[in-house]
Amino acid sequence: MNRSLTLKLGTIALLILLLMIPLLLIDGLVGERQRQRDQVLQDIARSASYRQQLSGPILIVPYRKTVRQWKSVAGSSERYLEEGTERGRLYFLPDRFVLNGDVRTELRYRGIYQARLYHSENRISGQFNVPAQYGLGDDIEHYQFDQAFIAVGISDVRGIGNDLKLRLNDTLLNFQPGTGSDALGAGVHVPLPELDAGQEQALAFAFELNLQGTEQLSITPVGRDSQVELRSDWPHPSFIGDYLPTQREVSGQGFTARWQTSFFATDMEEALNACVNGSCGAFQSRVFGVSFIDPVDQYLKADRAIKYALLFITLTFAVFFLFEVLKRLAVHPVQYALVGLSLALFYLLLLSLSEHLGFALAYGLSALGCVALNGFYVSSVLRSWSRGMAFGALLATLYGLLYGLLGAEDYALLMGSLLVFAVLGCIMLLTRKLDWYGVGKSPASEPATHP
Repeated sequence: MNRSLTLKLGTIALLILLLMIPLLLIDGLVGERQRQRDQVLQDIARSASYRQQLSGPILIVPYRKTVRQWKSVAGSSERYLEEGTERGRLYFLPDRFVLNGDVRTELRYRGIYQARLYHSENRISGQFNVPAQYGLGDDIEHYQFDQAFIAVGISDVRGIGNDLKLRLNDTLLNFQPGTGSDALGAGVHVPLPELDAGQEQALAFAFELNLQGTEQLSITPVGRDSQVELRSDWPHPSFIGDYLPTQREVSGQGFTARWQTSFFATDMEEALNACVNGSCGAFQSRVFGVSFIDPVDQYLKADRAIKYALLFITLTFAVFFLFEVLKRLAVHPVQYALVGLSLALFYLLLLSLSEHLGFALAYGLSALGCVALNGFYVSSVLRSWSRGMAFGALLATLYGLLYGLLGAEDYALLMGSLLVFAVLGCIMLLTRKLDWYGVGKSPASEPATHP
């Protein structure tokens, strides 16, 4: 066995493992900068408004019910009738709920970080069909009703940007702060004129809501028939929630999305009843909407790039080793180490530049710098400008392939597998006639060339 070759390959493998130390440090720095960025985003949202969830409108009718029950006197067979009052509320979801929204996004900066806010102009309309006697039948004689109101849950009321007024049939009413319901949380409500409980009523409603928020906008489909349409200038929407849009159009200028649900799909009445009884998980989670954050930001891309660093360094060392073997050159492990360190510093350059420039530009500048540095250095190591340029060209090709892997999120594994297979095939093709037992020997007739 050629001990010189074995020692060289073992040294290269050890260098690759040692280079993982600075790569792990850079990966930790990526996570630290990302957490710092997230903290800045939270600070901006704290001073503006958080993500928004719209729940409602819901018609709420407070009541007092007279309850009579017979009770026994202790130690006696006598009984007496005790009368008490029970307080509660009746909840009615709209039969039809329609929301049309236009959403405009805006960037807010703090230092080198930025947060994306949105401003939505929503036109909300629909109709309540209140059953005769509130659906209580003859038992209604035991009830006394307080003033009914319509409540709209808004998760962060600081984002409300207009004076809210509700048009109910032909009457214009003013919203007031608070929902008046623990089930809906924060929001607004409208006290209603006295309703005639004796007959069925159709209450058509409409109002406009200008809402500011960050990150995402969620809507609870409260209607028996819910129809929602959102239009925005944001070209990278991420649709969230339990229901995807029935129709959507996404382009470089923005998106248009339409949702349509029914009580059969949402079972919203049961979820609301459970929420009134203290279990609001189902009611609060049955939402849909859109997220306005970048699908893949520079930190996530940098982190993904570092995950390919081991493969990238191994392939680069393989190319370097091929030059050494095929051209009968002797390359010192220190020279391997310097080339490897320059490859590791590429990721640090990428991280620092991407915070100030776009990721694509930062990647191009970082790759160009590393290719130029290594091409110049390897030209001296291999004692040939043509070899150095060839090495630089191969390195540039690897950087291009790595960028393709980062962009092809769904096909990254396939492309990575094909890349490794292609490199292995090239190595086997170039070394198919190589006498590996002769590699590393320095016969007197063929002295090794040292840089």
